[in-house]
Amino acid sequence: MIFKSPHAPVTIPEISLTDYVLRRVEELGDKPALIDGPTGRTYTYSQLPGYIKRLAAGFAAHGVTKGDVLAIYSPNLPEYALAFHAVATLGAATTMVPPLFTDEEIIKQLKNSGAKYLLTIPQLMENARVVAQAIGIRKIFVIGEADGAISFASLLIGGDKTPDVQIDPREDVAALPYSSGTTGFPKGVMLTHRNLVAMMRLMEANHAFSQDDTIVCVVPMYHLYGLHIVVNLGLSQGATIVTVPRYDLEQFLQALEHYKVTVAPLVPPLVLALSRAPQLDQHDLSALRLIHCGAATLADSVASACSARLGCEIRYGYGLTEVSPLSHASLSDSSKHTPGSVGYCLPNTECRIVDYTTGAELGPNREGEIWIRGPQVMKGYASNEQATSEMINSEGWLRTGDIGYCDADGQLFVVDRLKELIKTNGRQVAPAELEALLLSHSAIADAAVIPSPDEKSGEVPKAFVVLKTEASAEEIMEFVSARVAPYKRIKRVEFVSEIPKSPAGKILRRVLKERERRSVSHQK
Repeated sequence: MIFKSPHAPVTIPEISLTDYVLRRVEELGDKPALIDGPTGRTYTYSQLPGYIKRLAAGFAAHGVTKGDVLAIYSPNLPEYALAFHAVATLGAATTMVPPLFTDEEIIKQLKNSGAKYLLTIPQLMENARVVAQAIGIRKIFVIGEADGAISFASLLIGGDKTPDVQIDPREDVAALPYSSGTTGFPKGVMLTHRNLVAMMRLMEANHAFSQDDTIVCVVPMYHLYGLHIVVNLGLSQGATIVTVPRYDLEQFLQALEHYKVTVAPLVPPLVLALSRAPQLDQHDLSALRLIHCGAATLADSVASACSARLGCEIRYGYGLTEVSPLSHASLSDSSKHTPGSVGYCLPNTECRIVDYTTGAELGPNREGEIWIRGPQVMKGYASNEQATSEMINSEGWLRTGDIGYCDADGQLFVVDRLKELIKTNGRQVAPAELEALLLSHSAIADAAVIPSPDEKSGEVPKAFVVLKTEASAEEIMEFVSARVAPYKRIKRVEFVSEIPKSPAGKILRRVLKERERRSVSHQK
């Protein structure tokens, strides 16, 4: 059966993303819109249109035009959002690069996305120059000042005359985040203006936050959760957004207290930290009324402990980058929440549970693969029609690769993943990427990487390794660490005589995962 939303359908305007986000700026006037948490640097609502227009004019003067891709390689800053919208108004797209990526990882994303321009910060300029030279980036822009880069400030001084660009909301891509999808290496997710506007309209009906809220943005803006669900949705609602460039518990708590934050969108490891950290007793967090938790599974015990300690409600969401990024969320009425559930379908959104062996459609309380259909489903993967057709069928249903079930009321429960991604601290790690790297080590004959349960991070990458010459676990972990972002590092290594595989040669990860679960259970 098809599980539907308890919400009434909503209309989705045929409008550009930036026009939708800024539609209320006149009535909001001098209310703070974006605040840099550490410094207090503030942009008001009345200032947003002018800054975005002048930035767009500055980018256009340096060659950015419709259909181009600009990469933002930066931590959370107010200027991140301004640049994103300036690029969107030109009919260009932004691809978001994690600051912790290695040069090799950045080069792969920039090449695949077709990025021609790069925006960064002075602290990352050394890496930016290397990757820009490697792939022929036309120009580097910098938030601040740095040799060899065009300053953010200089983009603002040439006036606000921009090219006359016609945006087709259904076709023109505004954001190009990267996701591994159900399997394999990261792919560019093409999200149109309409996808992103639809996502905001759906979340508005769910009463995620309001004009009266002050929201902290500590989840990274290179992830749609931070950029779109926190910043864009928050701005469209008239809330004040406080950006925090990186997670540091004390700095985070100071921001919550100083700015009297009312809503904190977080990932499970941060909720766990708040449930246990002794530092909480030194801060007045009485303004905090709501925590939104997404990006990975949150244990009920942790949620209850955090909620009781802070005296605030916790609501949940479920989705993936390919759905802009949510399909389900808790209702605002907490009495309708069942522990363990990630919520109900958002408006205009449908869900099916499909038997992953037979393809049969399943009814309530039966586990299968979660399929999603709605206006927030991506246009497709950039330059990858095959991967797109494998992900989205002819009827518009997107295969999530997650295993779950819906109860009779339509609440979704996610229990496992068919897909091979590892989620560590809310970030995605593709096993295939780490396996390819491991196989480049001269001492390794074969390897498989799976998620290993971890109380702090949710999951961490663990490698099963078959050696052909002698090597230690420490040596192998150091080899990988030098070549990937910190969150992708392999934390555990187990040496085995062979990797279990199907007759077709596919790694039988389920065998290894079950073995790992038994091992962890036995240790407890």
